[in-house]
Amino acid sequence: MANQSRRVAIKNLVAGTAALGTANVLSSFTTSEETKSTALKGNINHAVCRWCYGSIPLDEFAAAAKKMGISAIDLVGPKDWPTLQKYGVFSSMCNGAEINLVDGWNDKKFHAQLIKNYTEMIPLVAKAGYKNLICFSGNRRGIDDETGWNNCAEGLKQIMSIAEKNNVIIVMELLNSKVNHKDYQCDKTAWGVELAKRIGSENFKLLYDIYHMQIDEGDVIRTIKDNHQYIAHYHTGGVPGRNEIDETQELYYPAIMKAILDTGFKGYVAQEFIPNRKTNEEKLVSLEKAIKICDV
Repeated sequence: MANQSRRVAIKNLVAGTAALGTANVLSSFTTSEETKSTALKGNINHAVCRWCYGSIPLDEFAAAAKKMGISAIDLVGPKDWPTLQKYGVFSSMCNGAEINLVDGWNDKKFHAQLIKNYTEMIPLVAKAGYKNLICFSGNRRGIDDETGWNNCAEGLKQIMSIAEKNNVIIVMELLNSKVNHKDYQCDKTAWGVELAKRIGSENFKLLYDIYHMQIDEGDVIRTIKDNHQYIAHYHTGGVPGRNEIDETQELYYPAIMKAILDTGFKGYVAQEFIPNRKTNEEKLVSLEKAIKICDV
């Protein structure tokens, strides 16, 4: 599981991954945790990415997340929004309009499909009361930076008026191209910022994934402070390995969270690490620990 990529995990989720015995596990977890204080400081809006916990049915995962103080879940599409709403959990980063992670806005041959997808999805996001909708640059496939910027800007500008009308932010994720997403074009903060400048809309911003950017560029805190006005959302993950964000990895997340708060950020920080644990109960314990680490 530690080496499982996001695209494989999402594929498994879409295919309807089932977990045996999860109900009893989660029942045990919530019962044993009832006497613990879940009071958080309220400075960070905590979220978690759904795909990292695909072995746990969404109903039970949403309930467990809510109990530990997580107010939102990332990367959930329209069919699962009613489940989140049932538990009073927000959809902090919506998905479902993208083709995939490699076929994106940097290649004009995908524009017609992407424009159709986002034109249809943006009003659904707004109607549900949500704000952020994810997008991806796509892989280079020999496309140079200038062409990539021009193609992305040309395509995205065709949906920005719809996003602005519906008060929805189109958020492009920064992914590393060194380890996990070979050839991905938007693999540096500077690349994403330049694209944002060319689009010139407050309804286009970046998803700064701390794990990915530590791998591809480092200097996380300085980069966040220098570019925070272009960032709508954050993801976490332990480096190396994308596992727990505790003392087993190289980043010190309390300092990073403090830096994010210092910029005046009011959005969501979503946990996107893959728990290096065997049981669902242990995975949820890791998640709760991560929330506490980030609750500065």
